[in-house]
Amino acid sequence: MNNETLIPKVGIVTDIRIDTPDVKTFRVERPEGGKVFEHMPGQCAMLSVPGVGEGMFSITSSPTNTEYMEFSIKKCGCVTNWLHAMEVGQMITVRGPYGKNFPVDTEFKGKDLLFIAGGIGLAPLRSVINYCRHYRDQYGKIDIVYGSRSMDDLVDYNEIIEEWCHDTGVSVHLTIDREQEGWDGHVGFVPNFVKELGFDTNKVAIICGPPIMIKFTLAGLQELGFDKTQVYTTMELKMKCAVGKCGRCNIGHKYVCKDGPVFRCDELDELPDEY
Repeated sequence: MNNETLIPKVGIVTDIRIDTPDVKTFRVERPEGGKVFEHMPGQCAMLSVPGVGEGMFSITSSPTNTEYMEFSIKKCGCVTNWLHAMEVGQMITVRGPYGKNFPVDTEFKGKDLLFIAGGIGLAPLRSVINYCRHYRDQYGKIDIVYGSRSMDDLVDYNEIIEEWCHDTGVSVHLTIDREQEGWDGHVGFVPNFVKELGFDTNKVAIICGPPIMIKFTLAGLQELGFDKTQVYTTMELKMKCAVGKCGRCNIGHKYVCKDGPVFRCDELDELPDEY
């Protein structure tokens, strides 16, 4: 981290996409055009509404996109309520990037990848997935398992159906929690779906979603024969100040903002059971 990451930069909201009833994706650019700053998949940024507050959010666009940055944000509090009320053309401040990224250029390279997401948990993984899609020849087969409460709660659904599902070497497996009219896909919870699909263990798995989903999905992967050293997750929801000063994200001797938010799951065994 350097001083540059601490300085808020002005960004203009140039597009707002409604993904679900409570999730919007905001496209942000510099006033002169282009992305606000460079980042790597899995890193986060602090968005601020002056006079209201600021919050930490995953950067959901791929670093390979040079024109803009995107943030998929669930409406769940004061700052997110204000963001959801914004209109195209309004300004916010952005600072970052923060945190440790997914090891896309080291541990992931040349390997088959299994992405597992639940609900808004797809947002942090979208950056990684699109990065790997952009550099497709550097990775093996890609499987994406994604589930949500209902068909209406699936984030980035159009991109999934229109782009990801048509990529060579990419398999997408969608599920929703309960039966719904108009849905002819799989029905069931993500951890059980992963076990039903029965993946072989020569993959790197990347999980993001509600803590309870991560817990049971990790257990399911272990039942299939995965080792915790093969599984990565992100804990950006615990990040607050992002610079290791407030102490809100410490777990044992680790700070999520400085040592994470990306962790290999065997690293979490070294920490107190707080998340």
